[in-house]
Amino acid sequence: MDVNVIIVEDEMHGAQMMKDMILELRPAWKVLTILQSIQETVAWLKENKHPNIIFLDIELADGNSFAIFDQVKVECGIIFTTAYNEFALKAFDLNSIDYLLKPIKEEDLARSILKYESAVESISKGLEQESFIDYQQLAKSIISSKGGYRKRFLISRRESYFKLSVEDIAYFYFDARITFAVTFEGMEHSINMPLDKLEEELDPAMFFRSNRQTIVNIEAIDRFETYFNGKLIVKLVNKLNDKIMVSRSKAGPFKEWMNQ
Repeated sequence: MDVNVIIVEDEMHGAQMMKDMILELRPAWKVLTILQSIQETVAWLKENKHPNIIFLDIELADGNSFAIFDQVKVECGIIFTTAYNEFALKAFDLNSIDYLLKPIKEEDLARSILKYESAVESISKGLEQESFIDYQQLAKSIISSKGGYRKRFLISRRESYFKLSVEDIAYFYFDARITFAVTFEGMEHSINMPLDKLEEELDPAMFFRSNRQTIVNIEAIDRFETYFNGKLIVKLVNKLNDKIMVSRSKAGPFKEWMNQ
């Protein structure tokens, strides 16, 4: 059967290897394009007829790929590719989705393709109906699973992009409707994501939501001091920010977090 494919993967070497393996296993299939970000994928899906199948990396440089489903209704088969550990992958089994664990092996890819073809054949014969996958619920299951936290951000600067690792960020703050990430070197970068969403994707052992405007990295904290009305003032290393406040309601949990 004629099958059109797109690959969404931010590591071009890995994407090209997957393309080569797909065409080796199914020479008649057509790989329409390789996309490297959420933004590119959303734009492509809005402007083009959807393929038969998408090989979709979960963690892209500009965020978790489940954000794609917030912006466009995807009407095709999806095989996820992921470096998530076995514990996190249980979420896929619960939702009857196939996945490929990186580094991807040809025999695993062949298994996923056969599973896809079997499902399509069953649907064409009327043996089963296409099942609806709750991608939003799946996203929550993956992100909350061990090892499923964000590792990096894609930062734009003029006409270029670069990778910012989460471990290099001292704190995030929200001001004038914009979220900023501040590095340990004091560099500020705008992040296209609200703090509530960030809080879900960051490792809670590493980051703490100190108040409505700030999330702080434990490695950036030098000390904290008591303040009036039960609040705390956090002092950061390198004098990055001496005005981060921990609200009264969060003071207790903050101390427990610091003492873990």
